[in-house]
Amino acid sequence: MPESTWKIQEVRKQVQVINGHHAPTLVLKNTRYLHSMLKTWVYGNIWILNDRIVYVGKDMPTNLENTEIVDLQGKVVVPGYIEPHVHPFQLYNPQSFADFAAQTGTTTFIADNMTFVLSLPNQKAFSILEQLKKLPFSFYWWVRFDSQTELDNEDELFTNKSIFEWLERNDVLLGGELTGWPRLLRGDDLLLYWLQSSKLKGKKVEGHLPGASDKTLARMKLFGVDGDHESMTVDEVENRILHGYAVTLRHSSIRPDLPQLLKGIIEKQLNIFDHLMMTTDGSTPSFHQDGVMDKCIQIALDAGVSPIDAYNMASYNVARYYNISHLHGFIGTGRFATLNILKDEYTPNPEAVLSKGVWLKRSSKKVHALPKIDWSSFEPFAIDFDLSDEDFQFSMPIGIEMVNDVITKPYSINLHFNKKEIPLGNDQSYLLLIDRKGKWRVNTMLKGFATHVKGFASSYSNTGEIIVIGKNVEDMKLAFDELKKMNGGIALTENNEVVASIPLTINGTLYDGDVEQLIEYEIQLKSALKERGYHHTDAIYTLLFLQSTHLPYIRITPSGLYDVMKKNVLLPAVMR
Repeated sequence: MPESTWKIQEVRKQVQVINGHHAPTLVLKNTRYLHSMLKTWVYGNIWILNDRIVYVGKDMPTNLENTEIVDLQGKVVVPGYIEPHVHPFQLYNPQSFADFAAQTGTTTFIADNMTFVLSLPNQKAFSILEQLKKLPFSFYWWVRFDSQTELDNEDELFTNKSIFEWLERNDVLLGGELTGWPRLLRGDDLLLYWLQSSKLKGKKVEGHLPGASDKTLARMKLFGVDGDHESMTVDEVENRILHGYAVTLRHSSIRPDLPQLLKGIIEKQLNIFDHLMMTTDGSTPSFHQDGVMDKCIQIALDAGVSPIDAYNMASYNVARYYNISHLHGFIGTGRFATLNILKDEYTPNPEAVLSKGVWLKRSSKKVHALPKIDWSSFEPFAIDFDLSDEDFQFSMPIGIEMVNDVITKPYSINLHFNKKEIPLGNDQSYLLLIDRKGKWRVNTMLKGFATHVKGFASSYSNTGEIIVIGKNVEDMKLAFDELKKMNGGIALTENNEVVASIPLTINGTLYDGDVEQLIEYEIQLKSALKERGYHHTDAIYTLLFLQSTHLPYIRITPSGLYDVMKKNVLLPAVMR
């Protein structure tokens, strides 16, 4: 449970507001607000002292000295929205995505710690978390138990010491997401110990169970998994509910399932909205052009979900499940003054946003940006080596074929090509994974990525290693060289020119700037890739998941080309 937020003298002062001996800083009067427990709309006045609601009811304060009074006659007030499953490292960084999301009413993140675990010692990671805590925005975290790929040093990263340092934090609400759950079935008692320890500390455990059978769901429940966000059909939603799981409905850039799931729930007349949450599950920047959690609420409203249920799925249900409803997701005495002011209950994109007592948006305009934070805990991404012709050795029998954005399978390479170029129009490309320090490389072929991409390189990946793809060795070298110039990023090259690029100067994986500008970069890159034959949905997710061994069937990892199902290395990495 989160630590006590207010000191004794602050609580005394808050009580003095009720007594009339101290004036509130802000009063929202004549409000029509959502009472999430009663599940009805209530009329009243909201008294706020700094970042806390001190009273909600019919009365007005007797002491209004220097109090800002805002008359909300005709408006609707709902709790700030909570994104319960966010990966705040999808090119954007946690601060920039929070600043962006807050403008459409999402003011609380429950977020992935993966990038911190893979890149920083805990104390440096925690220094960033402490900076984020000071923003007028609410950050909570989950602790990972596995890397989602094959790392030589995984046992050094995921240790009892490291895991328990995260679990001891009050702003860590859960363990997971549990992508390595097959290890439990194979008898991994250390992983089971971490799950049990999470539960003993009052944390939830989030699964990652796409397509899980009835028996698998039962096994995972016995191991301690509380919730899951991987339902792809209404039957999967219902089955998880039958086993007592908390279900989070997903609407993301690669799994935009929410409309279909809600339609099925309504058609089957499943009375389960009190037990549902919603998430955008770490979608890439351009997916959020029309919002974050407000986007999910709008989809629910359009599907015929009642407004109260729609808003509760993005606020109160989340807060109640994660045991933070004493602070979030509810308009009532003692909670954070984090509120969205709407035109009406059918328009979830707010006209005004108040977050921890700070106006971030008023009259539909941004009035306060979240302060920048210091990212210097991450080492600068600097490539101090060059690629030579020797690095482009692709005489291997097995390649990776893309089934869709993220699912890959092995294929037998039968292409006859020279050492420098694959003809345009062919759907096979060279694929090279290189250690960011230049110590090793893995070479193979990638089928189904694109037909006309000559050179493409990215320091954005699951592990932060460098991915190089293309049909022309010289253009691939140029894309790599562009990464060096940018100190990290993504580059698309053709005929000795840079066609599109995204600078990612924080750790080589995160953009150090506003999400709005990042969206423009991403749209340009994706458009250029599409013109060159990338026909899947989201190229950014392709880069992220090429190494991810929680998905079938074959992956390129720091250990080499890896067979996920057989759990063995097919082609090992080569030292440079």
